[in-house]
Amino acid sequence: MIGNVIKYEQDNIDTDVIIPGTYLKIHDYNELATHAMEGLDPEFPSKVKDGDFIVAGKNFGCGSSREHAPIALSTCGIKAVIATSFARIFYRNSVDGAFLLPIEVDDETYKKISNSDQLEINIEKNEIKNITKNESYSMKPFSEIIAKIIAAGGLFKYKR
Repeated sequence: MIGNVIKYEQDNIDTDVIIPGTYLKIHDYNELATHAMEGLDPEFPSKVKDGDFIVAGKNFGCGSSREHAPIALSTCGIKAVIATSFARIFYRNSVDGAFLLPIEVDDETYKKISNSDQLEINIEKNEIKNITKNESYSMKPFSEIIAKIIAAGGLFKYKR
């Protein structure tokens, strides 16, 4: 998968920032997406092109357990979030619902990726190619069970 980077150089981007609580009553995913990242960057939905990636620091998706967070990002067009670590509940909501890929990288890789870089992610090779900079980085491999859930298209399809 190939996409452009929208980078937030900060840690602890929580679910209240990703989709503020005011919008949790919205059931229309397209409307929900118009409020993605509103607590941090109100212009975010207009920046995203289908297939883009968010790059952020540690503990992405911390805070309350809201399935709305990965749904809003995915519906907005984000295909993966690349971070140095994730809150476990955000990670599992992303994978289990097949909303987006939570990709973990080390601090050095995080620092090398810049806003607007074009990346190609190959989960079979655990590799991220930075097309803009002509560099390659490794990503943390998914565990066996997570890889199976991703390949199946989410937890419900995996359990069938």
